[in-house]
Amino acid sequence: MAKTALITGVTGQDGAYLSQLLLQKGYKVYGMVRRSSHLGVNSHRLEWLGIANDIEYADGNVTDLSGLCRLVRAIQPGEIYNLAAQSFVKTSWDQPILTGQVTGIGAVNILEAARLEAPEARVYQASSSEMFGLIQEAEQKETTPFYPRSPYAAAKLYAHWMTVNYRESFGMYSCSGLLFNHESPLRGLEFVTRKVTDAVARIKLGKLDRLEMGNMDAKRDWGHARDYVRAMWLMLQQDKPDDFVIATGTTTSVRDMVDIAFKHAGLNMEDYVRINPAFYRPAEVDVLLGDASKARDQLGWEPEVAIVELIQEMVDADLARYSSK
Repeated sequence: MAKTALITGVTGQDGAYLSQLLLQKGYKVYGMVRRSSHLGVNSHRLEWLGIANDIEYADGNVTDLSGLCRLVRAIQPGEIYNLAAQSFVKTSWDQPILTGQVTGIGAVNILEAARLEAPEARVYQASSSEMFGLIQEAEQKETTPFYPRSPYAAAKLYAHWMTVNYRESFGMYSCSGLLFNHESPLRGLEFVTRKVTDAVARIKLGKLDRLEMGNMDAKRDWGHARDYVRAMWLMLQQDKPDDFVIATGTTTSVRDMVDIAFKHAGLNMEDYVRINPAFYRPAEVDVLLGDASKARDQLGWEPEVAIVELIQEMVDADLARYSSK
């Protein structure tokens, strides 16, 4: 029989790539979709990958425990991937309670539904490098102390420790992937990499005259979402559950990332980039750099796409989007 997986956040970047990976491996994939009046709009990432009709969709919301219990009871998934979240860091300062309910409590609802209705299911929780925040070590690994610097990061940290707690308290197969920044052509426009590549495409095609940015000196460890969802799957295939940092081990400044995008389009970023203080965060995370040696040694995982290739792919995809309109 085919393995069965339930993915929350299936219409997001990671949910789409993970669905594609699992379908390729012969899984029956159920995608939980939050009820919305914008029916069909959120499936555009799945349509981009050509898999929108290959997934079984189910209405659900991570804030509704009773609904989650009914869903898990009906599906009896062997694997559950919780990718649902209010995932935009900047918005979390404006909506801290919503972020806590969805990103934090929502993860516990998933764990509780699995414990009650499918205790043998293996549960993956999407943790975040933002939990390291004000970094306590130059390279962040599984044992690095956390110091969250946003409501989003604090909510993710609560979800992370509850995942550990359910594993230790109830013997559940629950694990977290401490994923560093991972991007793709499916990234939302509110995230800085896609904001940049979308703007570069529009500038190249004469549809925009400038790009406004905030802190250009922040540094991130950027990888490709395709590589990172492979790590998620590998975590649930191990004999014992554990938590893993997933990162490339290379840090790049926002300034250099922007430069890569403009150069790929044959443009000079200095001609188009303007700094707007409105885009600065209330509390900045200056540097994130992951040490994924544990994932490399125990999962056999390695990133395959470097930052330059990633940004070039995103620019090309945005150029194609606008050229086709």
